[in-house]
Amino acid sequence: MSRIGRKPITIPAGVEVKVGSDNTITVKGPKGTLTKTMHPDMKIAVEGAEILVTRPDDEKQHRALHGLTRTLIANMVEGVTNGFSKELEIRGVGYRAQLQGKNLNMNLGYSHPVIVEPVEGITIEVPAQNRVIISGIDKQLVGHFAANVRFKRPPEPYKGAGIRYVDEVVKHKEGKAGKGAK
Repeated sequence: MSRIGRKPITIPAGVEVKVGSDNTITVKGPKGTLTKTMHPDMKIAVEGAEILVTRPDDEKQHRALHGLTRTLIANMVEGVTNGFSKELEIRGVGYRAQLQGKNLNMNLGYSHPVIVEPVEGITIEVPAQNRVIISGIDKQLVGHFAANVRFKRPPEPYKGAGIRYVDEVVKHKEGKAGKGAK
C-alpha cells in the first residue's frame, strides 16, 4: 500500500470539496477555485472533514497513480488556502527586473529588454531590482511559469550570472588554468 496514497487529506475550515461522477474534483477556498479531472480508476471519497483516495487493486499503474492522485488533491487544497510562491534571484552586472503594468520587464545582458507577460492565475511581484516573486494557487502553473522565467537567462557556471531560484546552489567551474599549466 502506498504510504502517501493512504494518508487522508484534512479539509481546512472554509474549503469546499466536490467530487463529480467522472472523477472531476473541484476545490473551492478563500483564494479561489481549482478543478482537475483525476484518473477514472482512482476512487475519491469525501468523508466528513477528510478526503480519502483508494485504488482498485495492486496493479503497477494503480500503485503509481495512488500516491500521485492524493498529492495532486492535497496540493489543490493547499493552494486554495495558502497559495504557492517561487522566489527568483537575478545576479549579474546590469541585470535587473521591474514591473511595467502587469508585465515583467528584465534587462539580462541582451541587446533588448526581455518582457514576460503573466498567465492567468499568476501574480508577479518585484520587491527589489534583483528579486522576483511568482505566486498563485496552482502549484504546477507557478512552477512552470517560474521555470520559463528562469529559462530566459539560466545561471552560468563560471561567474554565476543569470536567474536562479533563491535556494538554488550553482556549482562554479574554474576558468582557464593559464599558459604553463597541464
